[in-house]
Amino acid sequence: MRLLLAACLGGLVLFFWGFVANMLLPLGNLGYESPVAEDPVLAAMQANFPREGVYILPNLTPEQYADPVASEAYAKKSAASPYAFIVYQPQGENGLDMVEELSLQLASTVLASALMAWVLGLAPWGFAKRVVVSTVLGVFAWMAVAVPLWTWYRFPADYIGGMLVQQFVGWLLAGIAIAWVLGRKVRRPY
Repeated sequence: MRLLLAACLGGLVLFFWGFVANMLLPLGNLGYESPVAEDPVLAAMQANFPREGVYILPNLTPEQYADPVASEAYAKKSAASPYAFIVYQPQGENGLDMVEELSLQLASTVLASALMAWVLGLAPWGFAKRVVVSTVLGVFAWMAVAVPLWTWYRFPADYIGGMLVQQFVGWLLAGIAIAWVLGRKVRRPY
């Protein structure tokens, strides 16, 4: 019962921290830019992207890696061209109707907090150590997911830095909530 309560409280804390970070602070918008002319870009994507997916431009297909001529042409083109990492969906969606997204986000924060509560409940740690471990695991998640986006896909450093702040503060606050529910006393193994 304690784990369930810790998961729910931790998830709510993470969810509301996400609201603060994205809607009230500039953290959720770091690295985002707007094109000079949006409509021609949208039309070009619609004409050239055959289906939903992630598109990287310039592009080298797996088959072209083995072709020295194609690889050399790609190397020259990629050195001289802009770069884009595009998540594309051909169907439209009302970007202001976020009921489904908010529901999924709440569910994912509760599930993530359930895993965190389970991990923190495994060891006979006190309140402070549980909070530290929660925070460190949040930074671990950032390093495992966000840093590769920066390293391999050239996500902007300010975007990745904003993600670090969101994860650090989020798991610090959720860790406090989870540790509080799990109890402050160290459980002795004897």
